[in-house]
Amino acid sequence: MNIAELTARLHAIRDRNDWRQFHAPKNLAMAASVEMAELVEIFQWLSEDQSRSLPADKLEHAGQEIGDVVLYLLLLCSELGLDMEEVVRAKLTHSERRFA
Repeated sequence: MNIAELTARLHAIRDRNDWRQFHAPKNLAMAASVEMAELVEIFQWLSEDQSRSLPADKLEHAGQEIGDVVLYLLLLCSELGLDMEEVVRAKLTHSERRFA
């Protein structure tokens, strides 16, 4: 995954539609949360086994919602001046030390 390329493509869509005016960090965080809730809804009331073997239509829907969450997080990183790859690597390093 080339994060810079994905972010550039996302910015092109944002700019073409004049959406940056709506992309304050608080709005992007809330939008990511809403998309995460839509992902959670797919799994609501499923058993653990059912959640591991979604039918094709639900699996596709889950993928779409995961994509939405990731795209909003990319936009949030951009607005905050954070490098997505750096923050993820730092968190992994922290977790590796904490849970070693």
